[in-house]
Amino acid sequence: MKYRKKSVVIEAYQTDVEVIIPTLEGDMKASPGDWIITGVQGEKYPCKPDIFESTYELVEDDI
Repeated sequence: MKYRKKSVVIEAYQTDVEVIIPTLEGDMKASPGDWIITGVQGEKYPCKPDIFESTYELVEDDI
């Protein structure tokens, strides 16, 4: 069987300093330029810029 990942909207920001992020899998280091993502259940995790750019696209506000 094949499955498609459900489309979700996440919040994210790019960090300019090294920071340790407590994640569900333990502490992870985010380097300058990495994205910090807040997942659908409020969990946070770092993401490398190349992975972020290939996985996510900007959502335009409806305002």
